[in-house]
Amino acid sequence: MGRRAKHKQSAPEPLDNATNLTSKKLGKRKADSDSGTDEAGLLRPTKKAKDQKQNTVSSRLKKFSTKKSKSAFKPDSDNDSGDGWEDVDSGAGMDEDKFGNAEGFVDASDDQLGGTVQKFDFDTEEEEDLEPYSNRKKSKRSERPSKIIPTASYGSDDSDEDSEDNDDRVTMANMEARSRALDAKAAAEAELDEEEFQGAAASDEDIDVEGEPDAEGEIDAEPFHLPTASEREAEKQSGGPDVHVVQRRMRECVRVLGKFKWLAEKNRSRSEYTDQLVSDIASYYGYNDFLAEKLFQLFPVAEAIEFFEANEVPRPVTIRTNTLKTRRRDLAQSLVNRGVNLEPIGKWTNVGLQVFESSVPIGATPEYLAGHYMLQAASSFLPVIALAPQPDERVLDMASAPGGKTTHIAALLQNTGVVFANDANKARTKSLTANVHRLGCKNVVVCSYDGREFPKVMGGFDRVLLDAPCSGTGVISKDQSVKVNKSERDFTLLSHLQKQLILCAIDSVNPDSKTGGYIVYSTCSVTVDENESVVDYALRKRPNVKLVDTGLEFGREGYTKYRGKTFHPSVNLTRRFYPHVHNMDGFYVAKFKVEKRSKATPVDETPLESVPPFVLGEEASVDQVLEEVGFDSEEDTPYLEEAKRRRMKAKGLRPHPRSKPKSTTA
Repeated sequence: MGRRAKHKQSAPEPLDNATNLTSKKLGKRKADSDSGTDEAGLLRPTKKAKDQKQNTVSSRLKKFSTKKSKSAFKPDSDNDSGDGWEDVDSGAGMDEDKFGNAEGFVDASDDQLGGTVQKFDFDTEEEEDLEPYSNRKKSKRSERPSKIIPTASYGSDDSDEDSEDNDDRVTMANMEARSRALDAKAAAEAELDEEEFQGAAASDEDIDVEGEPDAEGEIDAEPFHLPTASEREAEKQSGGPDVHVVQRRMRECVRVLGKFKWLAEKNRSRSEYTDQLVSDIASYYGYNDFLAEKLFQLFPVAEAIEFFEANEVPRPVTIRTNTLKTRRRDLAQSLVNRGVNLEPIGKWTNVGLQVFESSVPIGATPEYLAGHYMLQAASSFLPVIALAPQPDERVLDMASAPGGKTTHIAALLQNTGVVFANDANKARTKSLTANVHRLGCKNVVVCSYDGREFPKVMGGFDRVLLDAPCSGTGVISKDQSVKVNKSERDFTLLSHLQKQLILCAIDSVNPDSKTGGYIVYSTCSVTVDENESVVDYALRKRPNVKLVDTGLEFGREGYTKYRGKTFHPSVNLTRRFYPHVHNMDGFYVAKFKVEKRSKATPVDETPLESVPPFVLGEEASVDQVLEEVGFDSEEDTPYLEEAKRRRMKAKGLRPHPRSKPKSTTA
């Protein structure tokens, strides 16, 4: 017998034979309204005030019951809704099942149950629309108002979950899920931006450049006119054009250069548009003309504008976890507890964290002072990741200050082996030493030498990292002075210094190393003069060196051809990083492998008899040919001495005085 059938309410019995039921046995069920009237006083004394209320409430119920037909609500005895209500035959039972425990609903017999009395307000106008009472507790979702504007995701739980995730505080438990959600959101926004860009490009095509009226007879914009050389000079003399004029002119030049054949003015060349665009970029972003043109030539026209625009926006704040003292998970939890909003940089590094906002100074927290992390740009991780030092190796960092890469190498070595941290500027070694001590690196030796002297000072390293001094064109967002203080002479001098340093770094590596023999060359510049040209020069000057894969999963390939220059085909193994593409400082990374030098056959050991004779004429004999081939050492002596003097002068040495030629006697 089921639960409902067992406790099913029977037909009402006569008042004389009715038995008094206790509230404990009935549970939630209502007792018969007519039973136990005589014994009600034994259970609980009735109150006069309640009897008066019962009369008024019952009279109101009668008026309300006349508004609806009795067939409006028929309880189904077979319904297994589980609400705990049973079938009632009388009309009073119907209203009771519909409205719940109303005070004095039927009679004073409710007092027998000893339960709480629930008041009911019958004066509202919405009584006719009330639904049957249910004992189930309503969920929060049923209480929420419906959406005003239904969308495709109406009724789904995604929006509720997203809102809950956004309201939750960042913890280690939900950090990974929030990171994935942010990545997905960023990817969706990127797709939308791409669609909008394509739509804008399509709409730009419909604009009439000449300013003629369209189909509706309206002109959207004034016709674009490219200024001539004289007009540009007049603009400069008058103090320069308005900013809005420059913006519109740059936008129009980019559009015309994208489809020059259809949009260009008659009798105007492409170079005129390019010169005007470079001039506007220099004046709008604050570059000198030389640097603006040099950077503009690295990219297509539309991408060049993105590069210049990205240099005006600061890069994200990133920190590197010091694995010698803590783990990234523990560090993130500690900083989150201090009110820092952060997330991992990306899959390419397992020690980097990106800081979005912080309620405390990120460079003065107890964790920072204890050496648990270091403030370091994301691009500075790349050379050390490419170097990949192994434990118990001897590593040289030729330009190490302020110590971000040096301490990263020491952490990867797990405080084994030796790291020689060198910097030519002795004043900068103070910050280098301070960071080494703060981060607990015990295998670092700090020294101050000119990097070009290192093969003579010390050699035989397993790996060498050369983060060469450069122009800083990749970190313009940090140092705006680069825009105006760089000239062609600076790039020439820096390129010459970098070529000297990379040859010294190659000579400092031990080619017989079992685990190493690698060199990583990096710069924070994006120009070809300081990157591909230097790498190609090293490949030509050191035949025992070859380029290998950097091991970095992202980044653009290096140039093999640039403005008429052709580099070694293996230069495409190098990697370039841009602020507008990778959201990090402009950087360049190249990795070399040093091999043993192969012994070449000396030319002097070639026997003279093996040289085929030269036929000077039909009447020339073999003896005459040999006489012509021979050399006179005395005649070549002054030339050899002069060449030796020039070499000594180039090295800064004082040459010996010229020897007097020997007098010949008749």
